[in-house]
Amino acid sequence: MAEGGSGDVESIYGDDDGAGRGVVRIASVAALGGLLFGYDSAVINGAVSSIKDHFGVGDLYLGFAVASALLGAAAGAMLAGRIADRIGRLRVMKIAAVFFFVSAFGAGLGDLVVDNLWTLVFFRVIGGIGVGIASVIAPAYIAETSPARVRGRLGSLQQLAIVLGIFASLLVDWLLARIAGGASEELWLGWEAWRWMFLTMAIPAVVYGVLANTIPESPRYLIAKHKIPEARKVLGALLGERNLEITIERIQTSMASEKQSSWRDLIRPTGGVYPIVWIGLVLSMLQQAVGINVIFYYSNILWEAVGFKESQSFVISVVTSVVNVLVTIVAIALVDRIGRKPLLLIGSSGMVVSLGAMAICFATADIVDGAPVLGDVAGPIALVAANLFVIFFGVSWGPVVWVLLGEMFPNRIRAAALSLAAAGQWAANWAVTVSFPGLKSFNLGFAYGLYTLFAFVSLLFVARFVRETKGKTLEDMDEMAGID
Repeated sequence: MAEGGSGDVESIYGDDDGAGRGVVRIASVAALGGLLFGYDSAVINGAVSSIKDHFGVGDLYLGFAVASALLGAAAGAMLAGRIADRIGRLRVMKIAAVFFFVSAFGAGLGDLVVDNLWTLVFFRVIGGIGVGIASVIAPAYIAETSPARVRGRLGSLQQLAIVLGIFASLLVDWLLARIAGGASEELWLGWEAWRWMFLTMAIPAVVYGVLANTIPESPRYLIAKHKIPEARKVLGALLGERNLEITIERIQTSMASEKQSSWRDLIRPTGGVYPIVWIGLVLSMLQQAVGINVIFYYSNILWEAVGFKESQSFVISVVTSVVNVLVTIVAIALVDRIGRKPLLLIGSSGMVVSLGAMAICFATADIVDGAPVLGDVAGPIALVAANLFVIFFGVSWGPVVWVLLGEMFPNRIRAAALSLAAAGQWAANWAVTVSFPGLKSFNLGFAYGLYTLFAFVSLLFVARFVRETKGKTLEDMDEMAGID
């Protein structure tokens, strides 16, 4: 039995080949961390106005409260890879589930014990640590257990789970607010609806922790720990018996110089960080710099600010999240056919156009009582442009960056490099999230103009620096990255 799993490996994978139901199932379980990641990140959307009123805070503190989970996410991402190399991928998944569970109750009820905003911030940071761990461990585990020919599609399950988590949280927010008559109104047990928005996260946290016991440990981790018999059983179930020993030998060769994971692994013997590490880090940061999470963290107050009612804003947010789910499914179908780089280029081009349209709409909006109000023409255009932005992001940068991060780094530096890239992503996400309330108050046209600029930079960066990885084995990455 593989370390950390339960049941016989063959019963876990079934008799299907590497692209069969068994491989899809274990990738899906690992990707559940992404569902919690998406749920935890976006659940605060429906509670933003209530939190502002309940604690009586301004835009600066509100932005910090919304973004606080991202500080924990950056810390969790930095630590996850190295911890996973020490205790295994599965144990780290279970640790993440515990963080999510604690955050659900702390964020929902903590201020009833200590009534101030910092209690909420503390437990949001705890949940963020779980998010950061999940953001690293899921793509790494999926990449290490997926055959090369379907690794892109299976890796995309991480992003599908994220957008499903976002959809689920926004749908739950809307339902709870509708039942209560508003996010700030009392619901069950005398607690307001916004508290229940956080509490519901405990359910998927428990499911994730339980299901993590039903999948096997990563074969590459097992080989790194010299547990060859267990690794052979897992690889045999994944790939069949053909060329099994050759595969094991290639993994061993690629790990021959591997030592305990360290940040020093990212430094070349001749000095300086490996270029592939910089590429991964910049990709991660650009994914967030285009402002995608402004749509999912602030969409309710964004649409309320330009004239929509709270109930209408909830519906718009749910519809946008549905669009996000649908285009992510399209991306899963395309990533192993079209390739990673072409999808990124298509997505960047579309984001430049759609974000540019939003920038123009908000920059030319009438200002009433200090807030922009979109007219009969600009309002529908902004709505369409926002959803087109989500479409172009969801079919490209959303899933493809996670696929690339899981597969682009060589075995010897994968854990450390993926941790650094994910931490950079969360840091960029934090900067965008914490700055948006201030930018919104200053000028929404300027804010979306800034995101348009970053989308254009992403187009140039991919065209110049990103290499295609479609169909490559993880062991091929050593040669592509120029790492001995």
